[in-house]
Amino acid sequence: MVQVHDPSRVPHEGAAVASAKRTPLGSSHALWSLHPRHLDTKGFVALWREALLAQAVLHERTRGYRNHPQLERFRSHPEPLHAIAQYLEVVHAEAVTRGYRFDASKIVRPEGTTRCELIPVTTGQLAYEAGHRRAKLIERAPEQLARLAGEAITQHPMFTVIDGPIADRERPYAAE
Repeated sequence: MVQVHDPSRVPHEGAAVASAKRTPLGSSHALWSLHPRHLDTKGFVALWREALLAQAVLHERTRGYRNHPQLERFRSHPEPLHAIAQYLEVVHAEAVTRGYRFDASKIVRPEGTTRCELIPVTTGQLAYEAGHRRAKLIERAPEQLARLAGEAITQHPMFTVIDGPIADRERPYAAE
């Protein structure tokens, strides 16, 4: 896995701190590109809920959330239903590691589900999310921030890291 810069020196960190309460969905970052192990309890539980909602949208089982920009990277995947299922499986595996009892039966695995093509995520996006995560930890779990201070940030295994800037969907928030 690719390591990203120390989160205490992440580009756009000031913007992430300033916009922590103004992310697209308000209180969380929704579908993180970071590995779920980097999230505190509140962020992790929110990730599970948001990923299940994204799954429902991709399966056309809900009307809300359909136009959320973070869904675009799953929609543009050659196998979006497989991609969101694989994303959720990683979140569920982390839940098991933490001793949480998330219901794996909520993951809809399409017929013939196998490992699917990874989704690209840029170094700029990971850095932005690391700064956003840091802002959230300062706000609600400073003890976890201290514990994670020296930890290298890694991506969710559904993503492959490429060089590049922050994602377009984040730019309005990073600029504030």
